[in-house]
Amino acid sequence: MKRLLALMVCILLLTSCAASAETQRYTASFLDVFDTASQLVIYADSQEEANRLAQLIYSELLRYHKLFDQYNDWPQVTGVYEVNQKAAAEPVTVEAELFDLLRFAKEMAVLTDGKTNIAMGSVLKLWHQAREDGLNHPESAYLPDEDALKQAAQHTNPDDLVLDEEKGTVFFADPALQLDLGAIAKGYAVEQVAKMLEADGVNGVLLSIGGNVRAIGVRPDGTAFPVGVQNPDLQSEQNHIAIISLKNASLVTSGSYQRFYTVNGQQYHHIIDPVTLMPARHLWAVSVVTKDSGLADALSTALFNLPLEDGQQLIASLPEAEALWVLMDGTLMASDGFQSLMIQ
Repeated sequence: MKRLLALMVCILLLTSCAASAETQRYTASFLDVFDTASQLVIYADSQEEANRLAQLIYSELLRYHKLFDQYNDWPQVTGVYEVNQKAAAEPVTVEAELFDLLRFAKEMAVLTDGKTNIAMGSVLKLWHQAREDGLNHPESAYLPDEDALKQAAQHTNPDDLVLDEEKGTVFFADPALQLDLGAIAKGYAVEQVAKMLEADGVNGVLLSIGGNVRAIGVRPDGTAFPVGVQNPDLQSEQNHIAIISLKNASLVTSGSYQRFYTVNGQQYHHIIDPVTLMPARHLWAVSVVTKDSGLADALSTALFNLPLEDGQQLIASLPEAEALWVLMDGTLMASDGFQSLMIQ
């Protein structure tokens, strides 16, 4: 696998800042983790130090990618792919990082009242297949069979995901249970990498992994990172709907505007409401700011699956989280704390 990190301008850093004589700003990008474009901004005292950090970040994210990949069986990795294949027959011993993510995911299912549910794999598999077929053969694009979706939905109870803390094993009490970590894996992995860097005393790094942004520390002049919130209207000349100040925190966005396919002129995106079993239609996009990128990822999915009023109540109950909603007509609604972060 080619691991050369090509230097490029990170589009999310909207203003430049003058680094000190010793500290310079470096950027890097790669495309082969979590099936998304990733950009890094690293302030470092030398090219060698920047390269070391970039390679470390890349290697760690790739390791998590392999653990959390449900579509591919990676050699010498006991990841979610193997769990989906074997955990219905007997408990599967998994690596600590995957076990910790599954524990966290069960907590998030409770927090969001099932709106973020990694046990939705059997339903999401049907949508994934239909979307892939529709993208490859748009002239014959179709929707998943309604009866098949309802049948699959009978096997999405996160309580059937049995975790043995002492043995570090995973077991499916429901033989038809399947896991899909797409709603939470990226954010969780980004947070683990950020914590590793923070523990090593790293400061002045911005990770942008798809729609998951995590600021580690501040820029050399002591200011926070200015980060743009993507405009879901991709036809607009305005690339961002807001710019916020991010310091030791995460910004995660969920929306309908990037991953979708078209059936009979109607677009169907990838975020599926656990209740209707159809793509959620409450919002155009929603962004969440929290310290923890894993929590932000889980909350952004849950909020996208909730009507605005219900989502506002959820955010109001979580003092560590703030949100910006984009309604279907483009109207912006922000929590008070999110507004305080907005530069413009």
